[in-house]
Amino acid sequence: MNCLFGQSYYLIFDPKLYEAMKPYPPLGTLYAAAVLRRAGHDVAVFDAMLAQSEAEWAVALDHHQPQIAIIYEDNFNYLSKMCLGRMRQAALTMIEMAKKRGCTVIVCGSDATDHPHIFLDGGADYILLGEGEETLIDLMACLSGNTDAPPESIIGVQSKHSLMPTRRPVMRDLDTLPMPAWDLINIALYKEIWLAHHGYFSMNLVTTRGCPYHCNWCAKPIWGQRYHVHSPQTIVAQMKHLHDTYGVHHIWFADDIMGLKPNWIETFADLLTAAGLKIPFKCLSRADLLVRGDTINSLARAGCEVVWIGAESGSQRILDAMEKGTTIAQIREAAGRLQAVGVGVAFFLQFGYPGETREELEMTLNLVRDCMPDDIGMSVSYPLPGTKFYDRVKNQLGKQDHWEHSDDLAMLYAGPFSTAFYRQLHIALHKEFRARKTWRKLIGKAPQTHLLDDKPLTIRDVLAMLYHLLTLPWAWRTLKRLESAPHVGIGAIAGGMDYASASVPSPQDYSP
Repeated sequence: MNCLFGQSYYLIFDPKLYEAMKPYPPLGTLYAAAVLRRAGHDVAVFDAMLAQSEAEWAVALDHHQPQIAIIYEDNFNYLSKMCLGRMRQAALTMIEMAKKRGCTVIVCGSDATDHPHIFLDGGADYILLGEGEETLIDLMACLSGNTDAPPESIIGVQSKHSLMPTRRPVMRDLDTLPMPAWDLINIALYKEIWLAHHGYFSMNLVTTRGCPYHCNWCAKPIWGQRYHVHSPQTIVAQMKHLHDTYGVHHIWFADDIMGLKPNWIETFADLLTAAGLKIPFKCLSRADLLVRGDTINSLARAGCEVVWIGAESGSQRILDAMEKGTTIAQIREAAGRLQAVGVGVAFFLQFGYPGETREELEMTLNLVRDCMPDDIGMSVSYPLPGTKFYDRVKNQLGKQDHWEHSDDLAMLYAGPFSTAFYRQLHIALHKEFRARKTWRKLIGKAPQTHLLDDKPLTIRDVLAMLYHLLTLPWAWRTLKRLESAPHVGIGAIAGGMDYASASVPSPQDYSP
C-alpha cells in the first residue's frame, strides 16, 4: 500500500530549541518506515522537524497521494513523551488534513498511547498503543486485505470500535530491525544547518529501548519497565554507515540509559578501536552505573565527548523521595572521574519536587557550584500520566496538564514555589553558571575535555560574563522576592480552582 509517514514535532514551534538549532532526524519514525518498507509497502516520509508549518504536510499529502497516513512520533525524542501542547495541536491538524484527502489515518506515540480518545475524536482511525513497529505490520496486512481479521482484533490497536484494547509485548531482539530509513529524508539539509550554526555535523542513534529503573516521575508509555539492547556490533555498523554515507562528525545517543548491560561499553570500545572508527558522541547515563568497573575509561576510549547525568537534586532526601536510586556521593564521584579522563559531564536538574525546601534547593545549586559540570539543563517536576508522581498530584491539575513548549517551566500542580519563582530561578542559575564557566576558562581552571562546542574565548564571551555578573545580584534578589508568592498550580488556575482556598501538600504527603 502507498503510505506516507510523518511526525508532529516541528522545531520551529519550540522557541528554545529552535534558537539552539541542533535538529535531529525523527529516528523512531525512520525505524517504522524502514520496517514497513521491508514488508513490501510503498513508503515516503514527511519530516516535520525542519518544516515551517503543518501546511507542508498538506503539500506532501497532495504530492504522494497516500492511501495510509501514519503519524508516527519519534519516541526517542524525550519531548514527544512530554506531550507538548503545540505539537499535539499539530498532530490533530495533520489528522484533519489527511482525512480530508480520504486517507486512513494511523497514529503512534506517547501522547496517543496515554490519550487515545483525543486523537480518535480528532479523526484518527487507529491508534498503535506502545511500541508500534510489529503492530503496524499486522495492521497493514489487515488493511491491505492479506488477512480477514478485523483491525480491532490486532494486539496493540485501538479504534473507536475497540472494546478492550491490549498492549503488545515489546520487541526483545532489536538487531532484527533494519537500519532507519535515513534515505527517505533530506539529510543534506540537516548537515547544512549543523555546519552553518556549529561547524560540525551531528546525527542521532540509539543503542537501547526502555529503562528498568523506577524514578517515580518518569513516564514509560512506550516500553514500560522493559529494557532491551542492540549488540555493540550493530551500533558500530550503524556508526560506520553514517560516517561513510553522510560524513557525520558526531553522534548523539538518545537512549534513556546507555551501557546498562554489563561489559557493553567495554566491548563497544574494543570494536570501535578494531574498526579504526572514533566518532565523538554524547550519551545519557546514571551516576551509579558510571562509577562501577572500567565504564568511564571505556567511554573515553570509545570517543565519548560528554555524558549527561540525571543528577536532579543536591538533596539526598529528595533523590530518595523520587526513588532515584542514586546518591549525591556517586554524582560527585562520577563528575570528577569523567572530567579527569577528558570526558565532559552535564547535569539534568529538576526543581519543585513536592516537599522540596528552599534549603534543599540551595543544596542543588551548591552541587552545581562544587562539581562545575560542562553544561546543565534545568526543569521543574512534570506530572506525566502513568507515574506515581502524577497519581499523587492529579487532583491539583486543571485544564492545563502539559506544557506548550519545552521552555514553559509552568508548575502544573501546587509545588513548593510559584511558576514565576522557577522561571526566575532558571534565569539566575544560568547567569551564574555561564559567568563561572567563562571565568574558569579565563584563568585556566576549566577541565581539559574534548567538547566540540567548547570554542576559544572571545571578547564577546568576556563581555557576556561581565553582563551576567553585573545583573546576577538583581536576579537573585528578584528570586528572593518571589519566594513568598502564592503557588497553587497553574493548571489548577486554568481549571478554575479556588485560588484562595487551595492547600499546599506537606512533604509527608509525598513520601514514597
